[in-house]
Amino acid sequence: MSNNRSGVFIGGFMLGATIGALTGLLVAPRTGTETRKILKKSATAIPELAEDLSTSVQIQADRLSASALRNWDETLDRLREAIAAGLDASQQESQLLNRQTSQEKPDSVSQQLERS
Repeated sequence: MSNNRSGVFIGGFMLGATIGALTGLLVAPRTGTETRKILKKSATAIPELAEDLSTSVQIQADRLSASALRNWDETLDRLREAIAAGLDASQQESQLLNRQTSQEKPDSVSQQLERS
């Protein structure tokens, strides 16, 4: 869960930084020529920034995928253990009921004989 939040935070931070930089350039008290030069430099840096952002998102996705697989494997292991424990408990209960039933049968037969 924290990996997901950190990935979202990094992506949001980079997007916010880009928007803030562009807004700062447009509002800055510079001449049009200076601003256009700066914007041109920034525009050439955008593909690199997008690539960095893409790489960061891919790394976070890989971490989340690995984490999800580990969690899935752990869940399957716990489920297998729970099923095995349930089967064991069911067999023990069945054996106990069979013993009780077998003990009650002779008693009921002897009671019927006594009544007759």
